[in-house]
Amino acid sequence: MGYSLTPDVTTGSLSITDKATNNPALKMISFGGGDRISEQVPLYLEGTVAINRYDPSFNAGTAESPTLLPVRWNSVSGTGGIGWDFNVTKELRFRPIFNVTLGHLESDASIFNRALEDRTGKNFDFLNRGRMNVYGAGGSLMLDYEDYKPEREIDFEARFTYIPLNSFDSSAAVRGHSDSQSLSLWSRSRTPTSMSFFDIPIRHVLELAHTQFLGDMRGSLGFNSLTSVGTGIELDRRESEPILTRIRLMFRFQFGQNVKGTSIGIAASF
Repeated sequence: MGYSLTPDVTTGSLSITDKATNNPALKMISFGGGDRISEQVPLYLEGTVAINRYDPSFNAGTAESPTLLPVRWNSVSGTGGIGWDFNVTKELRFRPIFNVTLGHLESDASIFNRALEDRTGKNFDFLNRGRMNVYGAGGSLMLDYEDYKPEREIDFEARFTYIPLNSFDSSAAVRGHSDSQSLSLWSRSRTPTSMSFFDIPIRHVLELAHTQFLGDMRGSLGFNSLTSVGTGIELDRRESEPILTRIRLMFRFQFGQNVKGTSIGIAASF
């Protein structure tokens, strides 16, 4: 769950599978965002909701007669944040954020529980409708740079997040603590084009993001960091004063130690 606590381009939509063995399979998707209340009220609010599915397969047989037992763990988590902006310059803001999170994970592999116990002699109660509930309280420190001009717009964010996670009311096998930390850098540029869509100006978007995973997250999925390089288009609807001021379609290439892949994402600004 530590990978899905805050709005992050590198882990917002992530699916990892070993093509050779198709094991394990991991799918993570999250929806999140944040912004100030207004220029006059520098109160910052953010929220993230994530759904993850982890599906490893265990070999309960022998090398000559393998018996692969799929185990499916599903989790949902939500994280909220409240912060305050302190202006360093006109374009640069320092933003401390207080974060709280709540999550739930459950196994749906109960039918394989008895087979595993018979073959290994170990107790796998967690596989029999096992569950884990998690809470966390921590915070983030962010530098937010916004330089908007008619000929181009530049955004840059640097963020350190620390949200320790603790289990409660959970199956005995998965009670514990996780030290969730990350350091992320994100930048985006928008440039007007000569094209339009039903009189709505189209802008070209370039994006670069990099996240270093720290604490217990470091190396837990086989990599210490993820990098995302993206390009796309954005419909600029600010002049018509709609609810959705910007609609953005992005194509991204992501890579890290032992992993690489692509993604397509859509986002909107209010």
